[in-house]
Amino acid sequence: MSEPADAGPGSPHRVKVWDPIVRLSHWSFVVLIPAMWWTAENSEWGWHKRLGLVLLGILTLRVLWGFVGPRTARFADFLRTPGTVLAYFRGESGAGAPRAGHNPAGGYSTLALLLVMLAQVSMGLFAGDPFDGMTGPLRPLVGVMTADTITEVHETFFYVVLAFVVLHIAAIIFYEAIKREHLVGGMITGSRAVPPGEEGIGALPVARALAAVLLAGGFAWWIAQGAPPLT
Repeated sequence: MSEPADAGPGSPHRVKVWDPIVRLSHWSFVVLIPAMWWTAENSEWGWHKRLGLVLLGILTLRVLWGFVGPRTARFADFLRTPGTVLAYFRGESGAGAPRAGHNPAGGYSTLALLLVMLAQVSMGLFAGDPFDGMTGPLRPLVGVMTADTITEVHETFFYVVLAFVVLHIAAIIFYEAIKREHLVGGMITGSRAVPPGEEGIGALPVARALAAVLLAGGFAWWIAQGAPPLT
């Protein structure tokens, strides 16, 4: 929803909130998680491995971006104090005011989803059975029994990832339908309405973005090669 063109200085205004890397990461997860499930269910192990490495690269990029990206992308911005989160859930004035970035609960929801996806993809790197024709690129680094255990946990842990995804989607529906906060639109366009005094993120820091992309891609490629010694 667009803001009126003649909105005064005390009116909400639209600013750039989400940079392209945050949005690319978010929508990549939307595509990759179902694709990873489908390839596993249909024994498309070659594609499952490739997509897993892509997911690893994007997760690595998002973690790096959480330290060097624009303000709203940084963990330091959206991980608020426990007291602020409790005040937000109690509905105290000011704790849940619209702002450029995640609300106090949304920040921890985002972190939790990133952590469970990182755990799942990390286990996949050591999982697999050579008799089934596919193993993770790091499986040779662990013993057979350890790999078998990791494989079983990897298969079961998907339901944990699924539970967090469902909770995330439920929260988005709640904010869209009940609180009338257009989160999906903001993640598509990168902009949202914020109160007076809130500023946007400005231009994308291109040099930092390029460095983060190269580091994340290089790390995923190195893992795909079996993490050989760098010396």
